Amino acid sequence: MAGEWETTLLRDLLVTTKDGDWGKENPEDGYVPYHIIRGTDFPDVRVGDLSSVPQRYLAEHTVKRRTLEPDDILIETAGGTRDRPTGRTLLITEKVLSRFRGPVTCASFARFLRIDRKQADPRFVFWYLQHLYDKGEMSQHQVQHTGVARFQYTRFAETQNVPLPSLAEQKVIAAVLGALDDKIELNRRMNTTLEAMARALFQSWFVDFDPVRAKLDGRKPTDLDPATAALFPDSFQDSRLGHIPTDWDVLPLYDTARWVNGAAFKNEDFCAAGEGLPVIKISELKSGISIQTKWCQRDADADKIIDTGDLVYSWSGSPDTSLEAFLWSGGRGLLNQHIFKVISATAAEKRFVYYLLQYLRPVLVETARNKQTTGLGHVTIADMKRLLVCMPNKAVLAAFDRNVAPIFDKAFTNTLESRTLASLRDTLLPKLLSGELSVPAA
Repeated sequence: MAGEWETTLLRDLLVTTKDGDWGKENPEDGYVPYHIIRGTDFPDVRVGDLSSVPQRYLAEHTVKRRTLEPDDILIETAGGTRDRPTGRTLLITEKVLSRFRGPVTCASFARFLRIDRKQADPRFVFWYLQHLYDKGEMSQHQVQHTGVARFQYTRFAETQNVPLPSLAEQKVIAAVLGALDDKIELNRRMNTTLEAMARALFQSWFVDFDPVRAKLDGRKPTDLDPATAALFPDSFQDSRLGHIPTDWDVLPLYDTARWVNGAAFKNEDFCAAGEGLPVIKISELKSGISIQTKWCQRDADADKIIDTGDLVYSWSGSPDTSLEAFLWSGGRGLLNQHIFKVISATAAEKRFVYYLLQYLRPVLVETARNKQTTGLGHVTIADMKRLLVCMPNKAVLAAFDRNVAPIFDKAFTNTLESRTLASLRDTLLPKLLSGELSVPAA
C-alpha cells in the first residue's frame, strides 16, 4: 500500500526533457518539416482531430533530440486561463503518432518528458500528473508573466514527489485507468459516426431535397420505402429562400423553438462547491463539471435550470470554438448567460432543431465572426429572426424523426455511459494512485 511505496522526485524519473520549438513557417536549407503540437491542440490531438496542428520546419540537426516517441508526456507550460490553468498533460501514444505523416514535436509553451522505464511506467506517471491537475495542485505553479499564464515547470519537477509502487503494479494501475479511457474514446468515435449518419440524412432531405428532385425527375427516391417516399412532394414552389418543396414552409430560425437565455451571476452569488446547483458555462458544456465550476444557491426560474437531455445553444464566445449546440448530460444546473436553453414542443422537434443547428453552425459562426470584438463574437436574437430556414410538413418531420431518433438516442446513451465511466475513472484515480485501493479491489 501507499505507506510501503517509494517516492521519487519527478526530475529524477526523466531520461530527458526538452522545451518545445516553434520552428520556422517556411522551409530553408538544412530544415525539415515537422508537425508541432501546441498546448491548445491537446484536446484535439487526444480525440484524433489533427486539423489544427500546424506543420513547421526545424533545423535538421535537432531532429534526434526533438522528435517525440511513444509514451512521451507533453506538459503545457503557458497559455492557460482562469478557468483552465496551465499544466495540462497529453500522453503521446503510438496511435497518436500514427495519425501524423512525418515526425512530430511540441511547440514552445509546451515541454516533453521522457520517463526512465527502469524506474517508472510512463503511463502511470501520466495518470499521476493528470491526478495532480484534477486536484488543482498544478495551478499552484502557475504565474502571470507579461500577461501570459505560465507553468513553472522547473520548480514543479524539482519539488514534486511521485509515489511509486512496484513496476508491475504501476503497469496494472495504468492499464485499469487506460481501459476506462479507451472505452470513453470508443464511444466518442462511435458518436462521430452516428452524428455523420444523421447529418447526411438531414442534408439529403432538407438541404439538397434529394427525394423531391428524384420524384420530379421520375425516379424513385434512393433508400426510401414507398410509404416514406410518398410523403415527399414531386414539385417545388417559390419562397423567400428560393425554390423549396411544395407545401413546405419558410420560418426564421428564432421561430423553430423557444430560446431562453441563461441568468447573469455576480461573485456574491457563488457559494461553496456542492451547495445549491452548479453554474453551467461554456467550459462545463465542453468538459463537464470540474473543480473550477462555480456553485450557487440562488432561486431561478425553471426555464433557467437545465437537466440531463436538455438542448442548449452557446451564442457568445470565440466563434470557432464556442458557438454550437450541446445536449447537456450532467444533471441539474443553473444556466449561465450567453447560452440559450432551447425548448421545443415535442421530442421530434427538438431532434430536428438539434440537427438544424449542426447544419447552420458555419453560418452562425460567420455571423458571430463579423461582429467579433476582443476575440469574442455573438449571435443575437435579431440575427436569428433574420436567418430563414426551410421547414418540412409534419408528415415528413415525423418520418425524419423515425429515422434519426434511434441514432440520436444511441449517441446520447453513449455520452451518458462515457460520463459514468469518466466519473468512475476520476473516482478510482486518486484511490489507486495513493494506494488506498488495490487493483483487485477496484
